[in-house]
Amino acid sequence: MASILATKLGMSQVFQPDGSIARVTVLEAGPCPVTAVRTVERDGYQAVQLAYGATKEKHLSRGELGHLRRADAPPMRTLVEFRGEGEELALGESVSVDAFEVGMRVKVAGVSKGKGFQGTIKRHGFGRGPKSHGSHNVRAPGSIGASATPARVMKGIRGPGQMGSRRVTQRGLEVVAVDAERNLLMLRGSVPGSSGQIVEVRSDG
Repeated sequence: MASILATKLGMSQVFQPDGSIARVTVLEAGPCPVTAVRTVERDGYQAVQLAYGATKEKHLSRGELGHLRRADAPPMRTLVEFRGEGEELALGESVSVDAFEVGMRVKVAGVSKGKGFQGTIKRHGFGRGPKSHGSHNVRAPGSIGASATPARVMKGIRGPGQMGSRRVTQRGLEVVAVDAERNLLMLRGSVPGSSGQIVEVRSDG
């Protein structure tokens, strides 16, 4: 399985050999040094830890710098573990976009765009009320209470609240193009998060 950390650059389109257009998300992926390898015998689970995002030494603690130096890695601000992977990787190696091939299916995890406090129509897709004949119930959520039994609002009722800004995983994205020289990965479709945000890319299946 292939895994890598990447920065979402934005969306574009790529012409296919048959003349069709593929709408793609462009990711700047890696290179990501391997900073730790977890094993079942020692740690109780199988995983590999990758580092990404160059930064200055003054922005990291001494513990973080020492952890990176053990893997001969430069100062990097983001460390992520990928569970169930890393059998073929060793401490100090580097993962690049070469690990992915055109046509491969991947899943991308990131934090979705925050949309603030939203009502039930935008947040949950509720229908609106009538607009005519003096109705004041246009975008109101409607009745949510019960009668004398149980005489309270049940937990888990869908209502207004904070929307977005949560971890989302988009599955089944197809790798359209791989540019190893510029460390670019182009995926068909959209990827969670805003431009400039760090996302996790894993092979799907």
